[in-house]
Amino acid sequence: MNVVEPIARDNGYRPDTSICADDVPQGRPAPWMLFRAAEQLGVYPLSRVVAVDDTPLGVEAGRNEGAWVVGVARTGNGLGLSREELDRVAPGDLAERLASVSADLKKAGAHFHHRERRRPPARARPDRRAAG
Repeated sequence: MNVVEPIARDNGYRPDTSICADDVPQGRPAPWMLFRAAEQLGVYPLSRVVAVDDTPLGVEAGRNEGAWVVGVARTGNGLGLSREELDRVAPGDLAERLASVSADLKKAGAHFHHRERRRPPARARPDRRAAG
């Protein structure tokens, strides 16, 4: 993260916390990175946490933590294409690829899958009234 964090900051992204696999006893799918982040942010109960990930392993880690998990299909590692490459994929082929990635995320346990990394629609967010 010593390389990534300064670049992210220079581009306007400033996370409240950052946890790497080296910071915990075991990486994903163990929940320790998410536990550590929740601890540092003072967030509990963990059922109120929304984990967003673009890999089945990350989705599994979120489920192991007890979080509500959103799997990202279109702009994630599963599809593995830049925006420019996405623009060049035939619509039918893209739909087929997205269906496969979404199926993998769902199989891993995602509560909801979303096409891109941006705020999920309201129906995809957990009901905070029920959690607290």
